[in-house]
Amino acid sequence: MQEKISFKNSNNQEILMSAVINYPINFDKTKKYPAIVVAHPGGGVKEQTSGLYAKKVSESGFITIAYDASYQGESGGVPRQLENPFIRVDDISAVIDYLLTLNFVDKEKIGAIGVCAGGGYTIEAAKKDRRIKALATVSGADFGEVLRRGWMGDQPTSLVNDLLLNASNQRSAEALGADVFMIPLASDKNTNELEEHNEGYEYYRTKRAMHPNSPSMMPFTSVANLINFNTYSNLDFLLTQPILLIAGSRAKTKWLSDKWFAQITSPKKLLSIENASHFDMYDGEEYVDEAVSELKTFFKENL
Repeated sequence: MQEKISFKNSNNQEILMSAVINYPINFDKTKKYPAIVVAHPGGGVKEQTSGLYAKKVSESGFITIAYDASYQGESGGVPRQLENPFIRVDDISAVIDYLLTLNFVDKEKIGAIGVCAGGGYTIEAAKKDRRIKALATVSGADFGEVLRRGWMGDQPTSLVNDLLLNASNQRSAEALGADVFMIPLASDKNTNELEEHNEGYEYYRTKRAMHPNSPSMMPFTSVANLINFNTYSNLDFLLTQPILLIAGSRAKTKWLSDKWFAQITSPKKLLSIENASHFDMYDGEEYVDEAVSELKTFFKENL
């Protein structure tokens, strides 16, 4: 059973958050259930992969909530499509604040899942919010690291200063009246040299998962905050909760999960899904089912 809800963001009362709650089979509102927050990728919405994972994981006795980030999807906030990593991290804590108001949620058993950039935001949230007792990432990505080092980790770091200069100049232009310059988060055309980027186009720009609330764009000025975002900082001692990292064996972004795994000192597991790419993990049935099976086991053991 699902229910679409809205609630005020506790970090910014002017923003109304939109979300979908999934209730477990035979839900009884007089009982207490563990709850899991599910964060979507950059440019995504709750109707896409985060909602899919939330629905499937709830079947094993969890309350799950997939939500639209502030400034995105059906959630409020202006400018639209803002991708501010620090706000995205605080959104996760805001959703937990909401969950604590529900009598059927066990306040001592709250977990979190993040897909792609949502994975990086989830890790950063867990580093400072001890109400998160266990967490997992699927095709996890540190958005800042992707901008600093590229999709595959081989981008010259010299390009970062050019990006920051251009973003700064654009901010100045907009302060003086220029239109907001939007850039795509998913490829606009299926003509990229990197096949995985073509898969991103297929997921977000075709009937496979295209959604009217998900233009998969962001203001170019978002780049400045994203480049400065770094989940790897102090990861070895600030992340204390058990974590499950799931990535496709063929994913060009798997190096990001490998890097997390190498630095994390809390109880950890890295699951490589054989033959899956980054975007296969979004909605590929056999890959998602394998991941969900592991997620159910992990959260049963740690919540």
